[in-house]
Amino acid sequence: MRKNAGNTVKLALDLDNSAPLTEEQRAELEALETAPDEAIDYSDISPLADEFWVSAACSPLHKPLKQQLTVRVDADVVAWLKAKGKGYQTKLNSILRSAMIGEIKTKGAPDQGRKKADKKKSRINAKVDL
Repeated sequence: MRKNAGNTVKLALDLDNSAPLTEEQRAELEALETAPDEAIDYSDISPLADEFWVSAACSPLHKPLKQQLTVRVDADVVAWLKAKGKGYQTKLNSILRSAMIGEIKTKGAPDQGRKKADKKKSRINAKVDL
């Protein structure tokens, strides 16, 4: 742990080099894994109706990872995007995201498992204000 000027403490957690689990922790995880769903105590959690999820949205603090790629786009489409002003790539991403969300709402999201490449992003940085 490193202390900066002021009351901010920065912590870094490397998930690829975490401490091994103790026998007690392994036993607890095994018990949780083998327990039936009926054994889970939900008494302290209010049930959520389907109406809740209709208006649910991603946190404004959520920032999806960007992936650099090469794509061929018709020249008139690029000209139209650039004519809108600075940030044509951001505009293109926004248009594609809107189309994706619209399709997900009508057809449902495809099942997307975690890829090996995502594991490279396993380093987590946390900032804690005291």
